[in-house]
Parts: sequence; structure tokens; C-alpha cells
Amino acid sequence: MMCINFQNNRKTNKYNTATTLKVKKMINIVLFGKPGAGKGTQAEFLKDKYNLVHLSTGDIFRFNIKNDTELGRLAKTYMDKGDLVPDAVTIQMLQSEVDKNPQAAGFLFDGFPRTIAQAEALDTFLVSKGEEITATIALDADDEILVQRLLERGKTSGRPDDQDEEKIRNRYQEYNEKTAPLIHFYEGQNKYYAVNGIGTIQEITERLSLIIDKL
Repeated sequence: MMCINFQNNRKTNKYNTATTLKVKKMINIVLFGKPGAGKGTQAEFLKDKYNLVHLSTGDIFRFNIKNDTELGRLAKTYMDKGDLVPDAVTIQMLQSEVDKNPQAAGFLFDGFPRTIAQAEALDTFLVSKGEEITATIALDADDEILVQRLLERGKTSGRPDDQDEEKIRNRYQEYNEKTAPLIHFYEGQNKYYAVNGIGTIQEITERLSLIIDKL
């Protein structure tokens, strides 16, 4: 009897162990933030802290065009005509970057998606990988504070778009108009979080971490 019970317990323990083992899911975050909100700075901290791969669509476009990749040449044909690069091309570039990093703990999407169509395409791609967007986090800040911050930055950055208040306000208006539908999209998935983007770099990092640590 003792032997039988022992064998049964071993089987039960093996079964329990097998059922409790879970493959850890990636942390895939979409980071929103108006110009001057410190999104780039926070992205650097977050990628190091959580071992995430930072995917900036601007950087990806520049890399592909500079290195004359097939996708870079395709994107350039649209850009040279002043046309927007189709979502399908941008998604292919992102897919390529994701495929290059199979061991990543997750991805930090910066500058993408910008439209509902892009968000849906990103969801479809991640689902094909057995993954999903974990959270969308926005650095929330008052436009007036950010306008003054950018004007101050423009005194030393040399960037023309940081020195013209009207252009800055136009950028914010465009951001608000484009981002609003995405906020509703991710709110519908219960994945949208807004974080106070005013404070020291450390304070904002801690606010972001409080959200990510609970995901």
C-alpha cells in the first residue's frame, strides 16, 4: 500500500508541476507622448529596466533607407512623391525588427500605431506570434507647459520646429486629433493608462513602473 500511494503521489506531483508551469508572456507596450513630454527619455529607462526592445518607427525608417534595404527603397518611393508610406510597408518593417529579437522580454512601440488601422494591423501581427499588446501608456501633460518647455529647448537644440510657437501648437493639435481615436480603441480593450508626465525624470519613471509592474 505504501508503495502504491507513493507512486500515485509522484504521478500527482508530476501532473501538478506540469500544469503550473507557464510560458512567460512578453510585455508589449505602446508608449504615447506629445513632443516635449519626455517620451524618448522614458523609453530608454524602460527598455533597460524591463529588457524590452525599443522600436521607434522613425529610427526604423531611417535605418532601412540609409542601408538601402528592399523595404527602405519601397518606402522611399512613396516619401519622394510626398505620399504617406502605406501601413503595410511600416508593418513589414516592424515585423522584421520583431523577428530579429526572438529572445526579447517584450517590445516598446514608439511612434506606432498612429491610426486605428495601424493598431488593428499590429494586433493581427502580434496574435500571429501568440502575443498581444499588454498596455498602452500615455505621458499626459498640459499643452501650455509643454509649449514653454519646447521653446526653451529650442534655444539650445537648434531645431527650427522647437522655435516657432505656432508650429508647436499645430503639432499638438495634430497629435490630439490623431491620438483621440486610439485612446478609445485601447480603452475598449482595457489596455489604456494615462500617467502624469510632469515631474522629475525619476518621478515619471516610477509612475510608469507602477503600472508595468502590475501588468
